[in-house]
Amino acid sequence: MSPPPGPFRPTFWRSPLRSPQLTAILGLVLLIGLPVVAITGLLSNDAYQPGLGANALGRNIHGPLDIYLFGWPTSPSWLYALTQGVHVSLGLALFPVVLVKLWSVIPKLFEWPPVRSPAHVLERLSLALLVGGALFEFATGILDIQYWYAFPFSFPQAHYYGGWVFIGALIFHVGVKFSTMRRSLATREELAAVVGPGAAPRPEHPLVAPNPSAPTMPRRALFGAVGAASVILLLQGVGDSLGGPLRPLAFLLPRGAHRSGPLGFQVNRTWAQSGLSAARLLGADWRLTVSGPRSVTLSRAELLALPQHTYDLPIACVEGWSTTQRWTGVALADLAALTGAHGRLSATSVSVAPGTYGQATLGHEEVADPRTLLALAVNGVPLDLDHGFPARVIGPAVPGVHCTKWVRSIHFQPEPA
Repeated sequence: MSPPPGPFRPTFWRSPLRSPQLTAILGLVLLIGLPVVAITGLLSNDAYQPGLGANALGRNIHGPLDIYLFGWPTSPSWLYALTQGVHVSLGLALFPVVLVKLWSVIPKLFEWPPVRSPAHVLERLSLALLVGGALFEFATGILDIQYWYAFPFSFPQAHYYGGWVFIGALIFHVGVKFSTMRRSLATREELAAVVGPGAAPRPEHPLVAPNPSAPTMPRRALFGAVGAASVILLLQGVGDSLGGPLRPLAFLLPRGAHRSGPLGFQVNRTWAQSGLSAARLLGADWRLTVSGPRSVTLSRAELLALPQHTYDLPIACVEGWSTTQRWTGVALADLAALTGAHGRLSATSVSVAPGTYGQATLGHEEVADPRTLLALAVNGVPLDLDHGFPARVIGPAVPGVHCTKWVRSIHFQPEPA
């Protein structure tokens, strides 16, 4: 049976740039980079410690895909900034490669007949999951780092489970196509046909146009354009995650702008965005309730009278940006001691501002680390409202969403071994 008109006919696809070698080179780049993106994404999920408190953000943490290998360490203090910086920066850099890779194989999506055997059905199903999973993960991830939530679902949950769909499809696809990629990269002569002005690839391959049009650009220009786009996007992520003098490189990202002054660094959520009254909730009557075996209520003046500790610590967010500042405050371990709590403890901090991230639970590694603070000042000056006044949590390698701002209570409880 002859194929219907349009994209189902091989003669519809006329670009002379498509070839099995082009697809194989792009596939090799993705085979190296995508596992790193996937692993750092799963490490971010581990850092959230979703088995504690409400950290899972409503997700069922007892499903077959919820595997947590270890408690999240607090050293080095920049560990979470590193994993998320790599995840976002490399993910951005690979996005142009993914798009061109999909363009290079688009004739395969319109094969005719669409189904030839049970094995072919399985291959095409895995390809649909791979393409759909990749586009979903990259699209939602990029929208998230731009703070444009154009989707009606929870980003962390959807991105996590979408990631598992993509990882499963990728493993299956690599298993099926690895030998094909290896054959396509087998000889220098065939590679020269892709990256240079050499002879055209074998015309009998389904990715090669049987009746190609005149080229509008050389193959080297295609690789150059993809490489340039990847480098520009890589610099966006690197500038955002490393900060300092490199932050202006992230000119396309919302946290890439330079801000001056001791309190001029980035925040995810301002007090104004909470829509609450600072005078009523954070005024002179504000008190912190610290509970465990017994409860203690402390004013800000009483907190300032406790031993103060100062450390240089990063805030690192799932969106990939981070910034290191000098924080001063009371160690969480000292607050736990005031309640009579001891041993292996977790701590749940609750903000005066309700919402999805209105509370977070830190694990015993974070509570026991002397650098985990209830911060009262930053860079030698008191906190302002946008940075968490009158008190906020900060700690080494703690995900930014767990650094609760505008804290009203902290509860210490034994953490199961």
